[in-house]
Amino acid sequence: MNQEQLARMRSGDGFIAALDQSGGSTPKALRLYGIEENEYSGDAQMFDLIHGMRSRMVTSPSFGGNRVLGAILFEGTMDRDIEGLGSADYLWKTKGVIPFLKIDKGLADDADGVQLMKPMPELDALLAKGVSKGIFGTKMRSVIKEANKAGIDAVVAQQFAVGRQILAAGLVPIIEPEVDINSATKKEAEVLLKAALLAELDAQPADQPVMLKLTLPEVDDFYQELVKHPSVLRVVALSGGYSREESNQRLSRNHGVIASFSRALTEGLSAKQSEAEFNATLDSTIQGIFDASRT
Repeated sequence: MNQEQLARMRSGDGFIAALDQSGGSTPKALRLYGIEENEYSGDAQMFDLIHGMRSRMVTSPSFGGNRVLGAILFEGTMDRDIEGLGSADYLWKTKGVIPFLKIDKGLADDADGVQLMKPMPELDALLAKGVSKGIFGTKMRSVIKEANKAGIDAVVAQQFAVGRQILAAGLVPIIEPEVDINSATKKEAEVLLKAALLAELDAQPADQPVMLKLTLPEVDDFYQELVKHPSVLRVVALSGGYSREESNQRLSRNHGVIASFSRALTEGLSAKQSEAEFNATLDSTIQGIFDASRT
């Protein structure tokens, strides 16, 4: 574990850029970026285009470690180069941005009001590859749709079991039990989720910290006990479908929580923009998310 990166992640200003759309979400990400599905054919060309979009973002003068603490990569991005360096090395060595890797293989079917993660039989090999490529930490997502205690407890138990496997490989896990923003029982689900997280964290050694990536809660500062917990390196927030404006407003009311936005980060960027327009839009976006993360 890189101690310089660990110290930066614990106390640095900034936010985490989520650049980890995978196969299922890439067509939508490209469409929002102004590239329609009839403009490319096949997965290879699609992934070339999304890598081009991500490379354009991270090589932009607007994107750097002064405001962006970390970036989450899809495995296909980690395996590619940016300006002649492996993507993770480019982020850290050129930009001062801490690299993370999305490791989950998607969601299982609904059960007990939640979606657990699909099995990850190749995880140890992926973690070893991540370590070899300079990755600092990982991210894995489950989804909570209802305030169902059995389901929520199962999500948290699975996340921490895999999280300990990740820690054993020398990486820091971002545990992401997303509460669906459209849930009719979102507030009640957050109460159950916090209790389940605290129970696991109280059994987690402080010298083996985890990160938490959570939906912005219905009650401001609801996750303060998690922010201050000795076994939590950092609490970050997902945008979850809220607009960037609403995401930033909600984030600014949750003290000590920083952003880890995906769609809200790329909102307003277009393949058709000139470099000047693209960089100005990205600069404004990054500044807004950075400011909301500093409360």
